[in-house]
Amino acid sequence: MENDVRQPMQDDAIIERIQSYAKATKADPNPDELEHLKKLIKQNVPFTLRGYFMAYLLRSLTQAPARRPQHQNRSQRPFPPKAAPAEKSAEAPSGEAAAEAPAQKPKREPQPLPEGAKTLYLNIGKMKKLFVKDLSQIIQDTIGCTREDIYAIRIHDKYSFVSMSQENCEKAIEKMNGMDIKGRIISVTYSNKE
Repeated sequence: MENDVRQPMQDDAIIERIQSYAKATKADPNPDELEHLKKLIKQNVPFTLRGYFMAYLLRSLTQAPARRPQHQNRSQRPFPPKAAPAEKSAEAPSGEAAAEAPAQKPKREPQPLPEGAKTLYLNIGKMKKLFVKDLSQIIQDTIGCTREDIYAIRIHDKYSFVSMSQENCEKAIEKMNGMDIKGRIISVTYSNKE
């Protein structure tokens, strides 16, 4: 009986923690880092296990005791444990496994931005079918610059970052704010992540 009374109290504390994390996610000052972590999760956790993965992380963060149904023993887990990354890299695939191993894309090193470069934040991204080539052309046409004047463009799901000289950034803010791109009225501001 005592356990039944503690259960709703524990759930209330967990719900409060979930809501706190959700608010912190929306206000996170480093969306690029969250985007990177999200990609790592997508690459390493199968879609069908992501709900369990989030529950496992939440349990780890809240130190809530694991609740298992009575019929499930410790050898039955919702998903198999993964080998540590160091172990994976130490093992070289051989034979058929080598043929099945997907070729990994080489990571591109980000180029350092020139002195005085500024980064803009745009509230439009991949979800509106915006691609780097499209955004580059829109910027060139709107502010009258060349492709070489745009140092970097990073497009995420719901937002994008563009790095240019301060002069070109000011032109972009002036001319592109309120512009309709692919059915979305965009907002262009300096990025607070520099």
